[in-house]
Amino acid sequence: MMDRQTISAIATAPGEGGIAIVRVSGSDARRIFEACFRPAKARAIESHRMMYGHAVDENGNALDEVMAVYYAAPKTYTREDMFEIQCHGGGVCARRVLERTIQAGARAAAPGEFTRRAFLNGRIDLSRAEAVMRLIGANSEVAARASLRQLEGGVSGFVRDASEQLKEFMALIEACTDFPDEVEETDAAQRVRDGVTQVIAAIEERCDERGAKLIREGASIVLAGRPNVGKSSLMNALLRQERAIVTSVPGTTRDVLTERITLGGITAELSDTAGQRNTDDPVEKIGVERARRAVETADVVLVVLDGSQELTNEDEALLAQAKNDPRFIVCVNKTDLPMQISVPGALEISAAEGTGVSELVRRMEARVRLEGGMEDRMTQQRHIDLARRAVAALNRAVEAIDVGLALDMVEIDLREALGALSEITGEDASEEVIDRVFQNFCVGK
Repeated sequence: MMDRQTISAIATAPGEGGIAIVRVSGSDARRIFEACFRPAKARAIESHRMMYGHAVDENGNALDEVMAVYYAAPKTYTREDMFEIQCHGGGVCARRVLERTIQAGARAAAPGEFTRRAFLNGRIDLSRAEAVMRLIGANSEVAARASLRQLEGGVSGFVRDASEQLKEFMALIEACTDFPDEVEETDAAQRVRDGVTQVIAAIEERCDERGAKLIREGASIVLAGRPNVGKSSLMNALLRQERAIVTSVPGTTRDVLTERITLGGITAELSDTAGQRNTDDPVEKIGVERARRAVETADVVLVVLDGSQELTNEDEALLAQAKNDPRFIVCVNKTDLPMQISVPGALEISAAEGTGVSELVRRMEARVRLEGGMEDRMTQQRHIDLARRAVAALNRAVEAIDVGLALDMVEIDLREALGALSEITGEDASEEVIDRVFQNFCVGK
């Protein structure tokens, strides 16, 4: 159940800034607005019109010089009466205005409570509510676009369409059961089977977990190779700054050093790892083991070879790993020196001089590039898990038709799939699920 009490919160991030915004929503918003704001010129309050004036205390004394706007329901974020006061940034001014709204009758909002009210009042569905927080926390251009697409109804629109198709199949089954003389069961079963198969394919297309992970978390790119092949120099070249320590002493890098870069709109974590070799040094040995684990879980692995020296056993081991693994990009480094090796398909570079680095970036972007339409797909694990549950139920429905079970038995699986899809948008979500969605929201949104 929704608490109907009027709520208030600071909607902007803490710290110094040009402005801070105090947001209020609820049935008592207008009265509180009139108690807390005094316009510079006496005028009637008009909805959605910004006004200049002062935030004032209970005695009418000015707290701050502000801009303020009142929004009359239902054309508001929460579909309730709302107002916002834009005061000077920094903690003091915003806190004083917030405390004044609470003194006038509001209560402090819980994290995500404004968006929760928007959901409970029917302005947005649950998937769109989740997109709000994803958009705020987006760590790349692609993630922001995907979240915005979801906020505009990309996921919920697809879910609604798929749900409507399932409802049509269920209606056909009921017609077949109620009017057996008019709807032939064999024909109905085939129509349901064909339609369900198409829905399964459409759902699975939008459940690209690798693509969803790249959008949600970014890519992991690891530089691997034996000591002194130039991994740290290459990392510095990719970052265009001296981030990793470069020396001629083997084993200088003893742990995984990470930095973030952007590749084609995707955020990527670039990791320079310890040189892979057998060693008796206990500290270096730990670094080598961490390097090997990083290679196992990376989205892209840059194998760096020293082209000025013959291949070693460590080089050969990495090339064997790269042979049938599309994650690997093999780089022959130090082309500024006389070359001693030639590796088919490898990219020749000089990290010291920057030669070939642009081409390497292009190949890295190709490895993490998302196929067309990825931004319309499911990017949140909750949605993917529910979609997988729907697919499992639909596959059971197809199997039931194939073995000749009665269509009313098939309808049970269709209803289960429909329930899973409805939970994505919140139409069939429990209070526990709703609480879980909003528990990580920031206050004021």
